[in-house]
Amino acid sequence: MKSKNQHTILKTKNLFIGYQSKKTTTIVASNINLNLQKGELIGLVGGNGVGKSTLLRTITNVQPILHGEISIHNKPINQYAAKDLAKVQSLVLTEQIASKNLSVFELIALGRQPYTNWVGNLSNQDLEIINKAISQTNIESLKFKRCFELSDGQLQKVMIARALAQDTDLIILDEPTTHLDMYHKAYILKLLQKITKETGKTILFSSHEIDLAIQLCDTIIVMTNTEVICDAPCNLIEKGTFNTLFPKDLIAFDDKTGSFRVKK
Repeated sequence: MKSKNQHTILKTKNLFIGYQSKKTTTIVASNINLNLQKGELIGLVGGNGVGKSTLLRTITNVQPILHGEISIHNKPINQYAAKDLAKVQSLVLTEQIASKNLSVFELIALGRQPYTNWVGNLSNQDLEIINKAISQTNIESLKFKRCFELSDGQLQKVMIARALAQDTDLIILDEPTTHLDMYHKAYILKLLQKITKETGKTILFSSHEIDLAIQLCDTIIVMTNTEVICDAPCNLIEKGTFNTLFPKDLIAFDDKTGSFRVKK
């Protein structure tokens, strides 16, 4: 059961997302009403092409709102200056980083950009926050390696550390387990769960690992072609929400195990 005293970090009201050109507007999803709470791990799941990445890009102000409202700490997102928005939410994308020749420490230190002076000098406080992020993600042994030397799983941990160094209340990750094997998928999501519990930060991630999300998340946002539903995993199972995600000819959701299975 959720506490009545929980603090809402991000809220959307009657949000429409999609794409707009001079001639046409393409609505991907509509009437999205979310309340993301402090200190929760939140999974965003759905089939291919339903608009998960579009929703994340809109929430992070990378893509404009078609209609409705998004607010962080009760302040409309479009009223934040770019630098101020970077102090309340951080974003980890799946795209390759611009320069893999950076050391792990240097890449994580980029998370302090919203706070450093115009020449980018790191204060003692900045260094303390960077080293704490390195410790929280268990990558002390990678600190002085170049990013091109890292495996996909190691690089993903470094990107999470950079988001932690940015020291925002909300961290958003677009498919953080892409290209990872099953062990490292579980490891990354368990790490995110651990970070929410230890820091009180809110972490929202999109993923195709629905079974893992059901096991580890406090809240899951389910996107289908017709609606967006947000609730605790146990409530979504009880409502039969996961049964509507995919065509029933090949796979089915097992309410008892909380997982998908291939039909015989």
